[in-house]
Amino acid sequence: MTYLSRIRINPLRAESRKLLANPRAMHAAVTGGIPGTPTGERTLWRLDADNPHRPHLFVLTPTKPDWTHLVENAGWPDADGDHAAIRDYTPLLNQLATGREFAFRLTASPVQNTHTPIKPSTEQTTRLESADTDPGKRPRGFRLSHRTAAHQLHWLLTRAEKWGFDIPTSFTDPAAPGLTPAPTTPHATPQNTPDPHHPDPNPAREVRIRARQRQSFTKNPSGRRVTFHTVTFEGHLRITDPTQLTTHLLNGIGPQKAYGCGLLTLAPLPTRTAHSHG
Repeated sequence: MTYLSRIRINPLRAESRKLLANPRAMHAAVTGGIPGTPTGERTLWRLDADNPHRPHLFVLTPTKPDWTHLVENAGWPDADGDHAAIRDYTPLLNQLATGREFAFRLTASPVQNTHTPIKPSTEQTTRLESADTDPGKRPRGFRLSHRTAAHQLHWLLTRAEKWGFDIPTSFTDPAAPGLTPAPTTPHATPQNTPDPHHPDPNPAREVRIRARQRQSFTKNPSGRRVTFHTVTFEGHLRITDPTQLTTHLLNGIGPQKAYGCGLLTLAPLPTRTAHSHG
C-alpha cells in the first residue's frame, strides 16, 4: 500500500533551516521516517515553499511512515492542526481513467543527454580526452540540465505523452464582437491568427512555471559536488494512458529523485474547468 504524507515545516527552527537549505539533509530526514522500504520501491518527496513562512513537505512512501522525528525537530509539535497528515494513495489511483483531467504539480530536473557539451567541466574534459586516446571507445553521454524556462517547458511538453498524459490547450472564451483574439505565439499577428484552416502549431497550454532553482551541495565533507537545476510546474493534465501515469506517479519523473524531484501530485479540478476542454 502506498501513502502520501504532508508535513508542516517550521522555517524558524535550527533543524528546519538545515533541511530547507540542503536536499541531501532532507533526503536523510525523509528516509528516517520509513521503517523499511521494500526492494525495488522508491520514496519520492517534494518541498513546496510558495509561502516561505509555511513550507510543506510532501512524501510518497511504499509503506506507512512515522514523521514524529520531523515534527519534533523541524515542525510545530505544540500547535493545533495536523502536523503530519498521512493518506492512503489507493483512492486516487482508482480514479485514473483515460480522458479525465486533474490539476497537477511537479518539481523536476529537466535534462538532456549529449556527447558534445558546449562548455565542458574539468571532469567532462578529462573524459573526452580519455576517449580521444582510444578512438574505438565512444565516451558515455553527459547529462546536462536545461537552464532556461523555455527549454524546461519544452522538456515537459514533449515527454508528457510517454508519462501517460498530455497538457490541454488553454481554454479561452470567444472574442467579443469587433475584437480580434490575441495571438498565442510570439510570431503570430492579429492578421493571421486565428485561422481555422491553419491552426496554431504552438498553442498556449494549461501549465505555468511556479519556481526555478539551482541546487548545489556536497554529498559528504570530502565528496564530490552535486549541482542541478529544478523547476516547479503547475497546471492541468489530461490522462491518455492510466497505466503509464500510475507507473510514473509511483516511481517519479526525471532524475534527482532522491533530492526532491520527480513527485507528481494530482488534485480534482473545479467542475467548470474540468469540462472546459471537452
